[in-house]
Amino acid sequence: MQALRTPDARLDNLSDYPFAPHYVDVPDPDGGRLRLHYLDEGSSLAAPVLALHGEPTWSYLYRHMIPIWVQAGHRVIAPDLIGFGRSDKPADRSDYTYQRHVDWMSAFVQGLKLTGITLVCQEWGGLIGLRLVADMPDRFARVVAANTALPTGDHPMNKAFLNWRAYSQDTPVFRSGRIVSGGTQSKLTKAEEAAYDAPFPDASYLAGAREFPMLVPCRPDDPASQPNRVAWEGLRQFDKPFLTAFGADDRVMAGIEKVFQKKVPGAQGQSHVILPDAGHFLQEDVGPELASIVNRFISG
Repeated sequence: MQALRTPDARLDNLSDYPFAPHYVDVPDPDGGRLRLHYLDEGSSLAAPVLALHGEPTWSYLYRHMIPIWVQAGHRVIAPDLIGFGRSDKPADRSDYTYQRHVDWMSAFVQGLKLTGITLVCQEWGGLIGLRLVADMPDRFARVVAANTALPTGDHPMNKAFLNWRAYSQDTPVFRSGRIVSGGTQSKLTKAEEAAYDAPFPDASYLAGAREFPMLVPCRPDDPASQPNRVAWEGLRQFDKPFLTAFGADDRVMAGIEKVFQKKVPGAQGQSHVILPDAGHFLQEDVGPELASIVNRFISG
């Protein structure tokens, strides 16, 4: 498997991102290894907050939240998914599958021997992270699902998602910073947009970002549909605390929080929130507020 690696110089000295890089190798399907980057902040003795990003972002998305979690005494683990951020980027779009992303992140969690995890997952971070919760529930203490879903393809996707998927394939220039800014209420600065563009020096690095929207199961016979149905069976048994925190201005994920609230036992009786000043990338709009919500959720 041919993989590209973003030069460190493109990702050094970013504003509000003073975190030291950490790396671990995960197996690729051809018997090789891929380098996966992650942040590891706070006390190694504390229970971890595992913060998973979505498309087309990276751990930079959590830069305003990490210090608040660390100050509260938590360890924060924020990986870059394969294909994003400082992590290696397989060059061929066919190298990316939903199952491989689950396998890579599963290897990461098991390799770091993480337990007592508070999962904070947004967008693809939930599509992947909730599969982990279903596969190894004993490693997770609680979940915060933020603007995410676990689709099976058994129900039609809404128009907002279909428009996004079409745009992601048709636009001649894929600008991550502009995409993120378009999914927020509070628009990004030029420096912030540049930080989201930085992992992708040219179009050859964008295979994962281009392919991700096509991996969402949109029909019942999608390769990921049955594994996600199985994962839902696991989530229907998950009785540990499960909180939804969704942005009010997110057309793609609108209403999906109610599915979790209805189907996941641990979601019963929780103080679920809709954040009125947040769009799809709510970490950018209301990051400190969301971080405080997570802290209160952990403290019980």
